[in-house]
Amino acid sequence: MTDKINGSSINTSSQTELLLKILYGWRVVFSLLALIGALAPWIGILPNLLLWQGILISVALGLATLFSAIAVVDINKRQHRGRTISLFIDYLGLVASLLVFLQVGGVFTGIDALGENFGRGIPYLGIAFIGYLVGAGADLFINNPPVQKIMRQVSKWMAIIGCVLFLFAVDVLNGILAILNQLAKPVGIASVAGVLIFGLAIWAMWRAPSAFAMKAKTSHEQMLNGWLFLSPNLIGFMIFFAGPLLLSFYFSFTNSDAFNPPQWVGLANYAKILNVTIKPLASATQLARDVLDIKIFDEVGRLTFGNGGIVFGAEDKLFWLALKNTLIYALFAVPFSVIPALVLSNVLNSKLPGMKFFRAVYFIPSIAAIVGISLVWQWLYNATVGYINYFITLGIQFWNTLFNAGIIDPKINWVSDEKTALLAIIIIAAWQTMGFNTVLFLAGLQNIPGELYEAATVDGAGAWDKFWRITLPLLAPTTFYVVSTTTIQAMQVFEQVFILMNPPEGPNNSTITLVLYLYRSGFQNFKQGYASALAWVLFIVIFGLTLIQFQRQRQSSLYEN
Repeated sequence: MTDKINGSSINTSSQTELLLKILYGWRVVFSLLALIGALAPWIGILPNLLLWQGILISVALGLATLFSAIAVVDINKRQHRGRTISLFIDYLGLVASLLVFLQVGGVFTGIDALGENFGRGIPYLGIAFIGYLVGAGADLFINNPPVQKIMRQVSKWMAIIGCVLFLFAVDVLNGILAILNQLAKPVGIASVAGVLIFGLAIWAMWRAPSAFAMKAKTSHEQMLNGWLFLSPNLIGFMIFFAGPLLLSFYFSFTNSDAFNPPQWVGLANYAKILNVTIKPLASATQLARDVLDIKIFDEVGRLTFGNGGIVFGAEDKLFWLALKNTLIYALFAVPFSVIPALVLSNVLNSKLPGMKFFRAVYFIPSIAAIVGISLVWQWLYNATVGYINYFITLGIQFWNTLFNAGIIDPKINWVSDEKTALLAIIIIAAWQTMGFNTVLFLAGLQNIPGELYEAATVDGAGAWDKFWRITLPLLAPTTFYVVSTTTIQAMQVFEQVFILMNPPEGPNNSTITLVLYLYRSGFQNFKQGYASALAWVLFIVIFGLTLIQFQRQRQSSLYEN
């Protein structure tokens, strides 16, 4: 018996050694292939590539070469790091090969075709469902095994027949043949080979943990399992966020227009955005063209004092108008969203009856669809039939009747007057954001120990003293988070402006914001290189404001300590 066990152990060990040798050889081959791939864009193997495509391929495959070489050394030394790196590289290779496989095979378009034909197969799915019900009904005949057996057989065959008829009805067979025909091309064959090779390499390396010098095998396996479960989210982040982010940074240095190959222009986009000038005015009414080079600069605004003044000119006038509108919007929207939320949270934190209901009511605007909210407010803001002007008129009539004040009804054109258009957007944003901020403040209030308020009451502190001496200081972390997130959200305002205003820029560009201008540049004027530069300038502005808030919060914390 012992000999059999020893023989089995020796056989398993030899199989593991053979497997490791194969994996070691595969890692060496992959390193060489990755190195050739990294050099391919620059030695003519892959022609007709754009600059950014060549850089991206070279960097990705260069990193793969480096890490694969490290894995080769560590696998030879039986280090767990080599196994981890090998699994990581092969996993990314499997994902890349699988994406190419799905794209080349036309699987994505095939899913669209399946969706179009799906309705024809629903009756046959009904047959399969009836078969399932027959099988479930068989459990009712526990005391009659022959009937039960027959019903289960009928259930199985009805399900099989229904599924087969469904596949024929939606034309799955022709779809599979079309996919196989596409995969017969060289790229398709390479993608299939990649899926098989990388998949087998992962399977083999995952099976051989005992061959590596690991002090804590369980912890290493838990780590790998954790990364495996996180990998779909991480890959999605890399593909749909980090990748486009880096690509937009490259495009910001080009003249990309989405139609022609982008050409490198360096800092020209940023220079145009930031090219400004300030000139003195001899008089407050002096024309801008008298002091500005109108071939380059447009007047953005002027400041008059005494008999003179200064004029502010910019090469891109709309950017500075958008920046001004965005900052004004944030300057008012943030306090209007935060201060009422702080007051409401203190009210809702009380023991009054019905507080749970009111908490839900205040939170509803935050989860409602922005499109629906904007359309409702568009109707409310209507100068003729809107309820806002209607109630203003009723209030003025009541006041004039009661006190004979003689107040004239202003009949405000909320969205068509440049003086009130931005204010209309601010009111919507404050109303919508206030509920979410209230919930955050309420969570912070409930974390403040009640003993502090009891001790303050014993010491004779009033409600106002408790608020200033206890509530506000202990709410500082929550307040910092609320103000920071609300500011970032305000600097990125787009949906409300785009839906509510017609045109979105508002009268005399009074509601054009940075994100709206970015959208216009990139998706309406097709200046995607310039729009990318605008996006990075917006990022710098938001990052700067957040950094200032962080520094103020840090200084406040140090002062309190």
